[in-house]
Amino acid sequence: MKILKQSARVVIFIYAFGLFYTPQISLANESTVIDNNSFKNSVNKRIDSADDLVTQPIRLVINLSRHQVTLYKGITRIKSYPIAVGRQGWETPKGNFQVLDMLENPTWINPFTGKAIPGGNPENPLGNYWVGFWTNGKNWIGFHGTPNPESVGKAASHGCIRMYNKDIKELFQQVSLGTPVIVLR
Repeated sequence: MKILKQSARVVIFIYAFGLFYTPQISLANESTVIDNNSFKNSVNKRIDSADDLVTQPIRLVINLSRHQVTLYKGITRIKSYPIAVGRQGWETPKGNFQVLDMLENPTWINPFTGKAIPGGNPENPLGNYWVGFWTNGKNWIGFHGTPNPESVGKAASHGCIRMYNKDIKELFQQVSLGTPVIVLR
């Protein structure tokens, strides 16, 4: 009997709620009145949000196991690029870094022989762009192009992040000194 009384109360509550709550439903044959001020405010809010996206900080997240770097603006993923990473014995360091150096047509100095290959030379393994994010004061690790595009997607470098030449050119134009670089396993 007690359960029956509680059930009756629930039914009455649902019925009463239904009488007072009637959602607005726009039917196809009904005309809709648009308040221009409301519309303008809504558009302005969207524009403010887009402006906020433009002012959000850029960051790069490298996923070593996926051989991928992703460019973010705030929390929004802008684009991902395939990369080559450091091979065994020359692993790319993991951690939080920032862009420390940016060069067009960088000179490459062979770490074993000291021989320099000038920027723009087709034998230069750095390609046309360099974005350095790690150094021990002598050696550097960073993003660069490659004359060996078949190495992209593999663990093939001496710790650097190799990219297709077109991709590093695009990335170079979107980052600046101080851009955060996060390297994950």
